[in-house]
Amino acid sequence: MKILYIEWASFGNEDMKEAFTKEGHTLVCLPFSNKDTRHDEAVEAEIASAMHLEVPDVVFSFNYFPLISNVCKKENIRYISWIYDSPYVKLYSYTAINPCNTIYVFDKELYLEFHNAGINTVHYMPMAANVERLDKLKPSVSKDQKFLYDISFVGSLYTEKHNFYDRMTNLSDYARGYLDAIMAAQMQIQGYNFIQASISPIIEDLQKALPMSPNPDGVETIEFLYAQYVINRKITGIERIDLISEITKTHTFDLFTHDPNYMMPNLNNRGRVDNYQEMPLVFKQSKINLNISLRSIKSGIPQRAFDIMGSGGFLISNYQNDFLDYFTLGADFDIYDSKIDLINKIDYYLSHDDERIAIAKNGHDKIAKAHTYRHRVREMLDNVN
Repeated sequence: MKILYIEWASFGNEDMKEAFTKEGHTLVCLPFSNKDTRHDEAVEAEIASAMHLEVPDVVFSFNYFPLISNVCKKENIRYISWIYDSPYVKLYSYTAINPCNTIYVFDKELYLEFHNAGINTVHYMPMAANVERLDKLKPSVSKDQKFLYDISFVGSLYTEKHNFYDRMTNLSDYARGYLDAIMAAQMQIQGYNFIQASISPIIEDLQKALPMSPNPDGVETIEFLYAQYVINRKITGIERIDLISEITKTHTFDLFTHDPNYMMPNLNNRGRVDNYQEMPLVFKQSKINLNISLRSIKSGIPQRAFDIMGSGGFLISNYQNDFLDYFTLGADFDIYDSKIDLINKIDYYLSHDDERIAIAKNGHDKIAKAHTYRHRVREMLDNVN
């Protein structure tokens, strides 16, 4: 097949392009920078011209773009998109039902939300890892120094630009207390998120403190915007800091994050790492890699988890239901269900090297067998055929 690849600064570009090519498909890349624009006649004309020139069988992009979908609908060309962000408000655009669309989401519960509403253009597909590439990345240390870090986490603390919550400085005392209560309750529960269903009583307070509104071409609710883009991010940040604080009471912890200024005792803040080259080396050289999922992910397996296991790293994650569809608990990875449980498992695995290394190998081999980008390309294009 001939693929018109809509290329922007997304995660996974090189791995996905390599997968298309190695599966025998012809790839034509079209640069795309208007990610937030839902209608632009000049950009739409440029994309249409590329379609006329190249005559592709399929258009592909990471994440879904209403503008591209409308061009594909007009030109009668199949548009495949694979969403890896959560939340992703453009999924709620009216254009999602365009018959040209095949939209993949990595969260089964999110897929079911659309399926149960009778929308047949949204499908479920977990994320992936390029194990062949990851296996070639070798740490530049001796065999005796294989593990540089005992416990590590790569990810945001949401203390940076994404922290919309702390911009709400003029909330009423009632609204602030209400939020404190539901956030504290949500932090005690894994596998179910009730924030969006709980904030209607204070929605006017939230709108006054941080004005937001749904897009004219979308069906997302105002509750969705505040719950997923504001409150769940704040909960995630609090949760990550809380868990790291607990771990550092008894262990040294290595953090790789965008905020270089965050410090606490026994914490090594090593700053940001490059996702493509540096991050896999962290996973390979950590005895324990943590996944603490963003709370807006309902049941899906985050990309971080695929990258950890695909790199051969040992993974401990919070509970996400989709894990159990593909991986065996205690054989391929492990989960924690509370701070105490996490500390106990950290202590256990740091003192059981052989078991930890065997689990990491099982996880790696399972990714290699069924969860690479080439596997995903086959599934996508088989469905088109």
